[in-house]
Amino acid sequence: MNFKKLEFTNESGQRLAARVDLPDNGQPIAYALFAHCFTCSKNIKAAAHISRALTAEKIAVFRFDFTGLGESEGDFGDTNFSSNVDDLVAAAQFMAATYEGPKILIGHSLGGAAVLQAAARVPSSLAVITIAAPADPNHVSLALGESKEVIERQGEARVDLAGRTFKIKKQFLDDLESVSMQDSIHNLNRALLIFHAPTDGVVGIDNAARIFKAARHPKSFISLDQADHLLIKPEDSRYVGSLIAIWASKYIDAKRE
Repeated sequence: MNFKKLEFTNESGQRLAARVDLPDNGQPIAYALFAHCFTCSKNIKAAAHISRALTAEKIAVFRFDFTGLGESEGDFGDTNFSSNVDDLVAAAQFMAATYEGPKILIGHSLGGAAVLQAAARVPSSLAVITIAAPADPNHVSLALGESKEVIERQGEARVDLAGRTFKIKKQFLDDLESVSMQDSIHNLNRALLIFHAPTDGVVGIDNAARIFKAARHPKSFISLDQADHLLIKPEDSRYVGSLIAIWASKYIDAKRE
């Protein structure tokens, strides 16, 4: 895959590591901005497979590491959902200045909630895709288990998530509780495509139903039969990427006419 390593700064002046995946066969017809899952990075295999499927259809994909994750600067403990949304907006502004603004916003898991929240601040965006996204970012607090009580009592705690240890502060929980997603989804004013696996054991399928119910048309839902939350099987993420390319082409082509 043809790609370039990049970096840009967030609103706090921290350097965020990024890459843009480009088509091998000519100029892109559009750019997509990809938001990775909670505590993941831009290099998660699902993101790579989705990018490959999109670039094959001449859709370039910009993906980056949120503050404090992957190769990006910053302390993860000082970040929260709102700062992730700000990072997405900064990425879109960098894309607009360097290439062109993203017409497609794609978010995986908590990244899906983030793109729903960020869309109104990305004027170039025409279509939003969520993959295994929670209807409310406060869903993340459930993953903290008993550590949530420790964080609320002591102000912070070190929490094991997906085999790695992260410092999470009370401000992270407070920020999750302050976010109102229903208005953002209802007033999205972009085409919406929701992917979710019926057997997702991390973010239940009821979240997809809540997002779909809150959203206005045009909206679509695609069931990821037998897929897991992280789309570990390559065939699942390739399937998602190929369907995004087909679905988004309707809105990209309409804008180009």
